[in-house]
Amino acid sequence: MKNNLSVIDFGKYIIFVVIPAFKVEREIGEVLTTLPGFVSRIIVVNDASPDRTAEIVAQHARRDERIILINHERNQGVGGAMITGFQRAIELNAQIVIKIDGDGQMSPEDISEIITPLIQGKADYTKGNRFSDFQALSQMPLIRRIGNLALSFMTKAATGYWNCFDPANGFLAIRREILLLLNLNKIHKAFFFETSMLSQLYLLGAYVQDVPIPARYRNEKSNLSIVKVLAEFPIMLSVVFIRRLLFKYYLYDFSIASVYLLAGLPLLLFGIFFGGYNWAYYAKLGIGAPTGTIIISMLSLMLGFQILLAAIAIDLNSVPREPISSEAPIPHL
Repeated sequence: MKNNLSVIDFGKYIIFVVIPAFKVEREIGEVLTTLPGFVSRIIVVNDASPDRTAEIVAQHARRDERIILINHERNQGVGGAMITGFQRAIELNAQIVIKIDGDGQMSPEDISEIITPLIQGKADYTKGNRFSDFQALSQMPLIRRIGNLALSFMTKAATGYWNCFDPANGFLAIRREILLLLNLNKIHKAFFFETSMLSQLYLLGAYVQDVPIPARYRNEKSNLSIVKVLAEFPIMLSVVFIRRLLFKYYLYDFSIASVYLLAGLPLLLFGIFFGGYNWAYYAKLGIGAPTGTIIISMLSLMLGFQILLAAIAIDLNSVPREPISSEAPIPHL
């Protein structure tokens, strides 16, 4: 990829960086001063941070005319801050919009890597993947590593992007054409932001590409509550999963996978509940269940499971593989 980067003049494109900022007074200054010169505008959304974040950004804005500071009167979460940033970027005709966090975990040096597929017309949306570099991965705290592995698998199933990993990675970039297609009002305003983005992108048929980006772990403190994530993420992912299946296989299209789901799921559930009920019933009586009852339960379970496996195989091959915006952005001269 480095060879490709050397022939791209990033300065010819209108590239915006959006930074959602909350309690990052110690790190935001360094982030702003290390952003590359080809970035056209830097939109910092101060999400009602109670510290000196807004004051520090304002000081930098007086020295760097690219910086735009937007202040939220009340905290809306990372998604709410990004919606505000996306809206301003659209108004100012940005061609590519990048999200980086204000806590310094993401290196501005990697911005060129993450936007290259977008400029080349090879992707609609790119996101960092911290799991591609073993050395960088070893620096990640163990609890984060385990949590991200579990979260990645659940998010793959929920969003349909089976080819993507590290879905909670906040280092991402999107082309203007795709941003205009998104319903920004439907994007989750808090910690579920990245997943809700992927959910909408899948239904649009947008191609999402992972870009190997090592994260930098310092002494920053996360504002995310682990208890809140464990309590709410499974429910929200389940809603996204069910919504995706309904839209993908019954509203937008009807295919053999739709038939498999309609047949396989009832069979599997029937086998589980019918078998479970009769096992408990005959166990209570102290006698063995009739052979016919056992066969009906086992056949329903096996057949339902096999049919659902076929549906899963189709779903695995239904990941968008071609970008909607296949034409390279027109250089801004």
